[in-house]
Amino acid sequence: MSKKLVAELMVDYLERRDIKYIFGLCGHTVIAMLDALSRSKKIKYISNRHEAVASTAADGYARVTHKASVVMCHLGPGITNVLTGVANAAFDSIPMVVFAGDVPSYYYGKHPHQEVNMHGDATQYRLLEPVCKRCWRVDDPEALPDILDKAFRLAESGRPGPVLIDMPMDIWSREIEEDLFARTYDDSHITVKPALDPAAAKAIAKRLIEAKNPVIHAGGGILLAQASKELADLVEFLDIPVSRTLMGQGCLSDLHPLMVGQTGFWGLESTHEFTLNADVILALGTRFAEADSSSWYQGVTFDPTKTKFLQIDIDPTEIGRNYPVEIGAIADLKLALAQILEAAKAIKPEGIKRPGLREKIKKAKDDFKASNVAISNDGRFPMTPQRILKDLKEAIPEDALIFTDVGWNKNGVAQQFEITIPGTVHHSSGLATMGFGASAVLGGKKAAPDKICIALVGDGGFGVNPTCMATAVEEGIACTWVVMNNMAFGTIAGLENANYHTQFGTKFHTPDGAAYSPNWAKVAEGYGVEAIRVEKADDFRLAMDKAVKANKEGRPFLVEAIMENIAVPTPGCWNINDIYTPGELVKEGKLVKKENGRYVAPSHAKSHITK
Repeated sequence: MSKKLVAELMVDYLERRDIKYIFGLCGHTVIAMLDALSRSKKIKYISNRHEAVASTAADGYARVTHKASVVMCHLGPGITNVLTGVANAAFDSIPMVVFAGDVPSYYYGKHPHQEVNMHGDATQYRLLEPVCKRCWRVDDPEALPDILDKAFRLAESGRPGPVLIDMPMDIWSREIEEDLFARTYDDSHITVKPALDPAAAKAIAKRLIEAKNPVIHAGGGILLAQASKELADLVEFLDIPVSRTLMGQGCLSDLHPLMVGQTGFWGLESTHEFTLNADVILALGTRFAEADSSSWYQGVTFDPTKTKFLQIDIDPTEIGRNYPVEIGAIADLKLALAQILEAAKAIKPEGIKRPGLREKIKKAKDDFKASNVAISNDGRFPMTPQRILKDLKEAIPEDALIFTDVGWNKNGVAQQFEITIPGTVHHSSGLATMGFGASAVLGGKKAAPDKICIALVGDGGFGVNPTCMATAVEEGIACTWVVMNNMAFGTIAGLENANYHTQFGTKFHTPDGAAYSPNWAKVAEGYGVEAIRVEKADDFRLAMDKAVKANKEGRPFLVEAIMENIAVPTPGCWNINDIYTPGELVKEGKLVKKENGRYVAPSHAKSHITK
């Protein structure tokens, strides 16, 4: 029987899984694997300057491909640095397999160089346990084939997420029999997903048909299941309005006549008119997260005293988490929605038409859009964020992939930037990580090399890790960063100003108090990235045209726009406002007073302008 090094057998395994990229950063514990990768004809190693950039780029790649991405890092500071990107993937249900080098297995207990050992010997893998579906430490190289198959299957099945395979550095260099990997040739790489119990599909269809004012509330699970067509088919047959979460943006075109818009703190008043008055809400792939549900204040976004909730999710722990459910079901949404439509057609073959519904939705969206026309065309400088989004929309193709960060570039985009093609916008939601967009766009472009890929990021978020530009130059990744520079951690500046009338610790300034920002365009040029710092509002569109042209020609580009710090409108509630500045309507996290017959957000929870 022939023997091979474990590292070589692992590369062979990853090639057979059709892994095209490994995102990582070197260290002495992983150089045996790097050596094996150097001879691969099918896998490209993407070297980064920081492990958080590597794991976040891998996150972006997996969001576009819907397959587990692969990350490799060193022990100690390598695994602590990789943590944030892995956690971000976990919170947003993104499949990922992380290989981390570790101390030599024969040095357990000796506390060798860079080992994390404060609470145990050879236990660094525990650092990622809170954000991984499973963590394996490979103590026996002969167990590796089984672990590899289990790891990829677990990462991609059920609710997707990251897993960790922790590799003592000597294991990479062990020789083992090739036959030990024989089982990996027979193991299927596909896990069949669960459908609904037919009785549940019929019961859900019946409730939607009998409801007077039904709403379908769509979350990111629709996009994870690639179920946009099935969602459209069902709502069009039964003429049901659709509300969505932040992560649900793009599940149905924002221009679709039944899409009413986003809910929650950064939602729309017109959307809440539908969700508050619904007698039945079918929730799809959402846990009713805090921001999307106005901190669960009764009568702001949802009202369980008026509404019966039905909920379908791939993760059983999310059913009934935040609202009681009349029907709760575990299923893949692509399969489930097709089943519900089939059941609905059997019950009511002619479908349903709700007179005036689409006209009502259109008027609400037209009115909101009209309210933004003036500020979206405003020529003042620093630019308004609305003007940036309007000009960006005009400059990029409809199928461009957009990766947002935190602040206006996420919350404003989700509220006001119309996404028409599923899977073309990607937000960091659960962890809301600053720096996500700037690095995730690298992986997105690798996954979709023929698409224009844009990162929308604030100056605070971009400053977290601008080494993403080095990766782009070294790897020839032709993406564009749009730095929306308000010289502050703008969202927090607005919240602090609203509650405490100060912006301490949130605005960037020199010791004498003058506003400060690095010139990100010049920083980009230092990295070898073409860049423009916009000097007036009318120049932004011209800069974006140059960026798109450069991307098509294979070159990365950065556009920096100095932006006024205008808060995103907030028609919903967020409990932090009521903790910091309690109002008469709020007591211990609950709204206790009605105005004009309904619950309202305290006045201090509304949007503010900070200058």
